[in-house]
Amino acid sequence: MSLQGKKLILGITGGIAAYKMNYLVRDFVKAGAKVKVIMTKSAEDFVSPLTFSTLSKNKVYTDFYDDNKTWNNHVELALWADLILIAPCTANTLAKITNGLCDNFLMAVYMSAKCPVVIAPAMDLDMYVHPTVTKNLQTAESFGHQIIPAEFGELASGLVGQGRLAEPETIFKFVESQFSDSEKKLTGKRFLITAGPTYENIDPVRFIGNHSSGKMGFDLAKEAAKRGAEVILISGPSSQKVDDKNITLHRVTSAQEMFDEVFKYYENTDVAIMSAAVADYTPKVKATEKIKKNDNELTIELVKNKDILRTMGEQKKNQFLVGFALETQNEEENAKGKLVKKNLDLIVLNSLRDEGAGFANATNKVKFFTPTEEQSFSLKSKEDVAKDILNFIEQKL
Repeated sequence: MSLQGKKLILGITGGIAAYKMNYLVRDFVKAGAKVKVIMTKSAEDFVSPLTFSTLSKNKVYTDFYDDNKTWNNHVELALWADLILIAPCTANTLAKITNGLCDNFLMAVYMSAKCPVVIAPAMDLDMYVHPTVTKNLQTAESFGHQIIPAEFGELASGLVGQGRLAEPETIFKFVESQFSDSEKKLTGKRFLITAGPTYENIDPVRFIGNHSSGKMGFDLAKEAAKRGAEVILISGPSSQKVDDKNITLHRVTSAQEMFDEVFKYYENTDVAIMSAAVADYTPKVKATEKIKKNDNELTIELVKNKDILRTMGEQKKNQFLVGFALETQNEEENAKGKLVKKNLDLIVLNSLRDEGAGFANATNKVKFFTPTEEQSFSLKSKEDVAKDILNFIEQKL
């Protein structure tokens, strides 16, 4: 998870919504984050430091000195954090943030910090829409801080309107996204990925095809997009779907259509991953009418399709080119031969002799080969195989 090992400071100020932070601290810790809580004096009127200490498994900070007169180093704490979240943030604390008032331990840590700051305001509806609060929120944003807007709902005053603290799950997802976005190492890269089978028509109702579901290619596209890449996904017939603004899906049927579509985009691609199971042959003559069952035998003459991957290898400039090899015998030898013959940077081998690998499965078992390296993996979900492939590509780019 993106919060695993992340160091978070949660600053809690004096509002009734402070009780919701119990759930948030629990969820952060459950996600693998290290959490340290700072409470203002007024926050202690609503929630107990002992609760947060128990949930976070860390000391809770409320002042510059502990009861035993030990000094709390605000600079050291500020530099420890990967992110500071102030929630709930009252109008008073918001005003201190935007005007540089440093009269408590939380503000001293905030003003010493070099990490991102996220603010989740909470207050009564008339306060929330007051011009000074609106201005202060805009000022905080101008500092580069992220604001989680207050939500519409019933407020402590009994009124109903905007000012209610965002729900803990909303805050959790927002904070998680801050780290996900920062870890998008493929931002600015353009990927071309192929998926699925091709169908080579015999007549209007029959075709030559294979059992590829397209799942591997679609999982690769989703993972690359998650990491910030712009993805052109070209798929043969497949029931797989995508819903990501970073993925542009082009559907084709035949090998020739896939060839034509690939070379519309290949030249301006940084990485090409060719996971489609493209037919090697196509009928020489495609009947325009359904072939009737007249004889005991039917002979279909096949001709070779253009080799998309080999052509890409020949035209390769600065692209990182990845191919797949599905083998049933002499697996490694055949994969290594394909790597060289087609001028690939990486070939991903899977064998139909490995249970759970190959077409129509949710899992796969693969080996990586480059001109200088090889790496084996255990049987995994295709989503995890996609992560392994993208991790490898990230290291090489």
